[in-house]
This record gives sequence, C-alpha cells and structure tokens, in this order.
Amino acid sequence: MFCFQCQETAKGTGCTVKGVCGKQESTANLQDLLIYDLKGIAVLAKGLKEAGVQIEKSTGLFIAQGLFTTITNANFDNTSLESWIKRSQAIKTRLKAQFDAVSSEAEKVSILTKLMQFLGLSQESSASAQLDASALWFSSDLTTFQEKAKTVGVLATENEDVRSLRELLILGLKGIGAYAEHAAVLGVEKDEVYDFVIEGMASTTEDLSVDEMVALVLKAGECAVTTMAALDEANTSTYGNPEITEVNLGVSDKPGILISGHDLKDMEELLIQTQGTGVDVYTHGEMLPANYYPGFKKYDNLKGNYGSSWWHQNKDFETFNGPILMTTNCIIPIKESNSYQERMYTTGMAGYPGVTYIGDREGRSAKDFSAIIKQAKNCSAPEEIETGTIVGGFAHNQFLALADKVVEAVKSGAIKRFIVMAGCDGRQKGRAYFTEVAEKLPADTVILTAGCAKYRYNKLNLGDIGGIPRVLDAGQCNDSYSLAVIALKLKEVFELEDINELPISFDIGWYEQKAVAVLLALLHLGVKGIRLGPSLPAFVSPTVLNVLVENFDIKPISNAEDDIAAMMQGQ
Repeated sequence: MFCFQCQETAKGTGCTVKGVCGKQESTANLQDLLIYDLKGIAVLAKGLKEAGVQIEKSTGLFIAQGLFTTITNANFDNTSLESWIKRSQAIKTRLKAQFDAVSSEAEKVSILTKLMQFLGLSQESSASAQLDASALWFSSDLTTFQEKAKTVGVLATENEDVRSLRELLILGLKGIGAYAEHAAVLGVEKDEVYDFVIEGMASTTEDLSVDEMVALVLKAGECAVTTMAALDEANTSTYGNPEITEVNLGVSDKPGILISGHDLKDMEELLIQTQGTGVDVYTHGEMLPANYYPGFKKYDNLKGNYGSSWWHQNKDFETFNGPILMTTNCIIPIKESNSYQERMYTTGMAGYPGVTYIGDREGRSAKDFSAIIKQAKNCSAPEEIETGTIVGGFAHNQFLALADKVVEAVKSGAIKRFIVMAGCDGRQKGRAYFTEVAEKLPADTVILTAGCAKYRYNKLNLGDIGGIPRVLDAGQCNDSYSLAVIALKLKEVFELEDINELPISFDIGWYEQKAVAVLLALLHLGVKGIRLGPSLPAFVSPTVLNVLVENFDIKPISNAEDDIAAMMQGQ
C-alpha cells in the first residue's frame, strides 16, 4: 500500500504497511481499486458527453459518493468497499451500452482511444490486447481485480510532480464529493459540480502540461466554492439559518444515543424517531453545530453535545454508555480495551468491520433507526464528563446580522484583527499550537472558526469585545463557506479592492481531504498568506509547493509567539 492523503501520514511521507488511521493494506488496495474504477467511469462519461450523449446525473453523484467513501476515517469495511466496486461495474455496463449506441464511428474511436490510454494500452496495441483489457475492466467478477489493485495506486504515476498535481486534484475532489453528497441528501444538486467531478477525474488519466494541471487544481477550488454554497443552501433552506445558541454540555438521567459525523438528514430522522421514547439524543464532534439550527431546536429530546473532537472517541464513546451512530467519516479504530463496538452503528458512506450498518433510504422513506433506539432503552444514561455550555451559531447570516456592530468595533479599534483558525483537529501534540495561539492572541482579536479545530479553544474563557464573543463558530468544516462569505462581505463594507487588504489572517489546521477542498476554495478566492499546519501535505512535491508559495504565499505554522506577531502585522 501507499497512502499519503492525511496529515498524519507515516514519517510525513506515506503509509506503506498500515495506515496511521488504522487502515489495513487490503482496505487501502480496495480503495485504490475503487478510485481507479471512478477514473475510468469519468473517462467514459466525459467522452460520451463530448459526443453529445446525455449522461445521467446519478453518474456524477456516484463518483462523488465513491470518492467520499475513500476519504480518511470513513470506511474501514472491506465488504462495503467490495460492494462499491460491484456497483461501479453496473455503472460501467450502463455507460458501455450508451457507448455502443453512439452512431459516429469517429466519436467511438475517440472515446475508445482515451479508454485504452486509461487502461495503459497504446494505439499500437493489438486489437486482441485491447479487447482483453477492456473486457477485464468491464467484468463484474471481483476476483479478477485482486492483483490489479496492487498496480493502480498513487505510485502508478512515476513522475513526482505530475503525481503531486494529480493527487492534489483527486484529494480536493474527495472533499468536493463529500460536500456534494451532503447537499444531494437534502435535495440540492448542481450539474456544474458533477460535470467538474467527471472532468477532474478524467484529467488524471491524461498527459497534460503542468500549467494545465495547475489550472484544474484551481478550478477545483472554484468548484469547491460552488459545492459548499450548494450545501449551505441545502442546510439553511431545510433547517433555517444557524443562530446564536448556548449548547448544553451536561447530561440527563435518561438513556441516550450519540450521533457523530456530519450528516444533518440522519440527525433529523433520528430525532423524529426517538421522540416520546424516553431516549435522548446528543451530538458529538462535527455534529455539534447541528444544535445551532432552528429546525432542530423544536426537538426536546436533543439534549446538547457530549465529548470533544473525533480523536477522543475511544474515551467519549466508552463513557457515553448508549449507542453511537457514525453518519460519515471521522471513525477511529476500536481498541480491544473498548466495549462499545456492539453499541456502534454506521450509515451512509461510513463503514467499519463488525459494526451494524443502517441501510440507505428507499424512495421517500426515512432510514430505520429502530434497532438503535431499542438498544438505547436498555442502556444506562451517559456518564457526565463536563457541565456548562458553549456558544456557537455564527454562520454568515448571523454574523451579517451583527455586521454594523462588528464594523463599528473595527473602526473604533476595539477589534484589531480577525484570525481564521478553521479546519481539523488531530492527535499530534503539535496541535497544542492552536490552543496556545488562542490563549496568547491579544484581547482585541476575534477568532473565526469552523470545523473540529475549534475543540482546541472553544471551551476556553476568552471573553468578548463589546458583547461580541472572541470565538465565533460558524459550524462544521462543511460550513467553511460561511467564513468566505463573511470575508467577502467585510471587503465590500470596507470598500476594499483586494480581500487580502482586510484585517484577517488565516491560520488553518488540516487533517483530511475536506480541508484540502476548503484550502483550494480559499486559493480560488484569492486569499494569500495562509498558514497551514501542523505540517505541510506530503502529497505536495517540492516543485508544486514552490508554485503555491510563489503564487499564494502559503507557509507552514511556526510557533505561537512568532506567528501571532506576524499576523498582527498582517504578514
């Protein structure tokens, strides 16, 4: 195996025996094979689209979902991944039927040539070799792919810089795929997003110039903005605009269900089904911001948030005592010393071996959470691990409602600078940097955040500035779009030509591929001088990093004191 898609990758270069995340080699191979299939599907779909053939929207959604299920800490279940590969074979069969129906022989040859290039065959290859290779790729017999899986991973691209740009694009597409899936669940889909997912995946099989590949990476940033805007539309049109909310950190004396991950639709259906059952629901990790939506406040069985960010789950899930529902990524392997495996459930793109999976919705029906609720009734109430409240709900609509107050505070000098400390949390000791920055920032600064990075400082008593809290939480990593909207609105209010003229600095913690999509979105919006940590991505080669530094002034974090001093100077 070779995997370097997350921040914790082994030795800062790549996991080659077992993933630091806990992923086994067999799982990594199946994920590589699924990505390989998604590339080929994109090649076919793009060729057919260029030939004027109408491609079903479900094809783009399937690629997005397939990318999502390979994201870090989402799916550790080989059986589940094998089912995804089998489903990809069905998509191939449908596209092949459309290919066979193309009337123009020239267009057929063009599509076949690109497919053969993807399969590693030159135009000079014999007809029988082409037939054998394409027949294997279209085969529905999973056993024929076991050896193929070992040859189609990241290192199949030998040139380091080409590999870097291709993987930067694919990892950005994984984040886009995650956001697109969340929006689609709530009924919002954008053709332009699926079109680019197909274009981007297909491009990684083509011989492009460096400039062309860089352009596609930046186009991924544009697509990320579009996708996050679609998700924002989906969330707010369904559950209302997040509002300032005090979230309870304590527990009741009733049994509970803990919901983690990111999917709001799953949470809504769980809350509906638990009403009147005597079972409470608590959020965990990235589900904390669900408490900010008006649409969820009507459920009196939503009691608040339990625990901290994703990497604390071994401890948090143990003391919770009741069932846990993982709706998306952010799963970590269950230790032998943990007893909660029989209380854990997965759904959606998530999977873990030995854990019960809650199947997808059929038609308009809701997911069936009756098994979780039944088990919860026989569990003890959660063990209380903290008390009090935390405040959040500062997405763009709520922030803009405070805009006059904020602008006046900036003009008066009460607020000297905004520090965007969004992104991911993680296990490495170096992430204490973000807590230290929060604690040492001058009292006239405000932290804008989204994502689980907030758990490094959202429970600190940092006070407020004229009633404006010094930590403004916009929501999940999915809600990073709000931070972009806020920055663009402030740019307009202060009548500035360049977003980089604002008193805003970006000090971002990253871990996985959704953070990559957010980074590319910021680059598309022209943001420069972003600090990134606790380490720079292993998938960015020295040459590609130099391009990013020269064009966008991306820099690694250093230490809290020096970075604070530089940021306060706008550097």
